[in-house]
Amino acid sequence: MSTLWSKLLLGTLLLIIFFFACKAENKKPDTKITAEVILENKVQLDSILNSYVDGGYYPFVYARIENLDGSVLYEHSRVNDEFLPNSTITKDSWIRIWSMSKIVTISIVLDLIEDGLLNFDDPVAKHIPEFKNLKVALTHDGKKLGDLAWGNRGDACPLQYVANDSIMTIRHLLTHKAGFYYANTGFACLDSMLAKKNVVRSKDQQEFINHLAELPLMQHSGDTYFYGLNTTVLGFVAERAAGKNLKDLVVERITDPLKIKGLRYGLPKEGKLPPTFTGRDSILRLAKRGELDIMGPDVPDYDLEHELYLGGEGMIATADGYTDFLRMLLNHGTLNDTRFLDHSTVEDIYAPHAQLDNPYGHDGYNLWVSGDSMRINQQGDKGLWIGGGYESTQFWVDPKRDFVGVILTQNNEVRNPGYQMVSQFSSLLYQSIFKEE
Repeated sequence: MSTLWSKLLLGTLLLIIFFFACKAENKKPDTKITAEVILENKVQLDSILNSYVDGGYYPFVYARIENLDGSVLYEHSRVNDEFLPNSTITKDSWIRIWSMSKIVTISIVLDLIEDGLLNFDDPVAKHIPEFKNLKVALTHDGKKLGDLAWGNRGDACPLQYVANDSIMTIRHLLTHKAGFYYANTGFACLDSMLAKKNVVRSKDQQEFINHLAELPLMQHSGDTYFYGLNTTVLGFVAERAAGKNLKDLVVERITDPLKIKGLRYGLPKEGKLPPTFTGRDSILRLAKRGELDIMGPDVPDYDLEHELYLGGEGMIATADGYTDFLRMLLNHGTLNDTRFLDHSTVEDIYAPHAQLDNPYGHDGYNLWVSGDSMRINQQGDKGLWIGGGYESTQFWVDPKRDFVGVILTQNNEVRNPGYQMVSQFSSLLYQSIFKEE
């Protein structure tokens, strides 16, 4: 065999080896590994959840993990009889999901953008002209509110107001850069103005918008990320652009075509929601009016007859229904052989859009994508899509291993070590998965 021929053969073999090595390296882990790991660790996973319910940190916990095809990899429920006597929580129990509503609303808006009814760079005032002349709040000595550290925010008042120096767009709403906020900014004079409006008791979209039109923005639109009522306003934009309310948009565009039963606005007549709990006194107890104060003294009423649909906070869901919605995202916009969003649109949801200098990951369109720190700290993995709600609901999507998960409860202010539950659960799950991989 000639030297040239030998070199060519050797080169070909090396290319083949390199090709298959790359294929093996880039191949997703077998989902069977995940299922086996969960089954092997189910007792320990159950024990973690049980300890936080039995210890009085949560009234109940329901956890569910589903494969891409909807098969159940893990399910567990635990109820503290002291707080919820004679109660069971199942995959079909209705839960207030608060900010887990946001990604649903954002998906609706992105669908409207695909249909040409909205554009990322549309001025918000094009759809909500009531916001054309919104002012921006500054401290009494002219500083930006966002520049003040939390401990110094009591010194900001009285506020002064200036014109918004940029045009607020739909993109600003999607990335929490528009300037809207919740009533927990730490600026007492700003928080009290929003709280006094008690916006969740607005009779409809128009009254809610009228209330916000009388309040200042937290910052100039586009300045920086500031979490707040941005997605709620985004929902109003969707309603006006489509000429339909959010309740109908969710039914017509998501739940009916995708055959999702447990995701909606308004509690069904036969349905029941858990009471509100808080841990703000370092003990778990029923919450009093005004203690879940993120939007004022009241919480959404979930009344079928109340025609106010809050895209950032107002939905209810079952664990089964919400995991179906997550599987749609995981499957690039398709569920039950029906396409809702384009593949590229879903990619845009988890692409870096905000908090780009955060060492723990980045924010897409209100979808947190974890960085290396979760794996380094043994709390999960890099690249998870994560979100949650005001009463300690939690979800995540693992696109590497094709599964989704929810951990649902109802407690708006959990004291340590209650906050450690999800981290401990995730740590055990992923450390076991890493060992197998």
